[in-house]
Amino acid sequence: MTTDAEKKGAPRSATVFDVARLAGVSAMTVSRVINGESTVRPGTRAKVQAAVAALNYMPNPAARKLAGSRPILIGMLYSDPRAGYLNGFLLGLLSKTSLRHVQLNARYCASANAGEAAVAEMIASGIDGFILPPPFCEAPAILQQVARSGMPAVAVSAGVPSAHLYSVGIDDYKAAYDLTRHLLSLGHQKLGFIKGDPGQSCSDRRLAGFCAAVADAGLDIDADARIAPGMYSYQSGLDAAEHLLAAGPNRPSAVFASNDDMAAATVAVAQRLGMFVPSDLTVVGFDDAPLATTIWPELTTIRQPIGDMASAAVDLLVRHIRAWRNGVRLPVSQSLMDYTLVRRQSDAAPKVRPAIRLSIVA
Repeated sequence: MTTDAEKKGAPRSATVFDVARLAGVSAMTVSRVINGESTVRPGTRAKVQAAVAALNYMPNPAARKLAGSRPILIGMLYSDPRAGYLNGFLLGLLSKTSLRHVQLNARYCASANAGEAAVAEMIASGIDGFILPPPFCEAPAILQQVARSGMPAVAVSAGVPSAHLYSVGIDDYKAAYDLTRHLLSLGHQKLGFIKGDPGQSCSDRRLAGFCAAVADAGLDIDADARIAPGMYSYQSGLDAAEHLLAAGPNRPSAVFASNDDMAAATVAVAQRLGMFVPSDLTVVGFDDAPLATTIWPELTTIRQPIGDMASAAVDLLVRHIRAWRNGVRLPVSQSLMDYTLVRRQSDAAPKVRPAIRLSIVA
């Protein structure tokens, strides 16, 4: 499009792209030189400086200020609207984005394919960056899409985050180890464990922490622990608990579920089988989602600072987007946040005598 000034023959001011073309480098490299970044090689810096002088290029502070004030658009994908984890996560996102001049585009995606389509649409619509909670923080196709776009993205709660991705999370291994040690300290010797989604590395980290604590206590993981598959959903917790609590000599006195949804399901199955929690069975979870305090008994669990993690992800992403708009790519950072073991009413020492049951004789 021809401007009025160009129609009148007024000279057009050089742009960062003109400098990049003359110097034979990218616009991002030009911005790094202008901003005094130390990551540019001396020879490249000299080329850029020569091109700046030849074209009489002057960075426009007003344009920079305008770019900095333009709203930041963040895309976020989620897969299970029923998950307890998601409620706290969305609250953390919304509270922070309202304070940071950020617009949030949250998309429900029932599958990885739907996630790929959503990412493509958001990139085309001018999104500035992505926040990727589980399971999308480790979906290979989506991570490749984001990498190809060059846009900043933050993975949240990836057990083993990519070395090329900004991330926020906790140490799932140590948290699971600490919670298992807590069960052992209560005197439990027969333990059950419900695994999480095998597609998420945090599931493996939590299982590894559990197994390490059992082994360090001198117990045999094969003889003294029963492990059942799960998917982080309430339904998968019901199925796993049915398997773990089947009558027999290996029935556990305590069950560690890899999230609160599956722990709540375990409590439901135990109660249906006539077991009292925690007098007959200790049940613990992970996350400290709202569900942990809306069932009875309330769950002992590992508190991930879910809202704080979401808030930190927004702060991290905004910082990288603003740098990216100025042609600067900040170093990849991976932030570990603190977790807390929260004791409530669902854990106790194992019973040392058989439970007493009342029966009504007709």
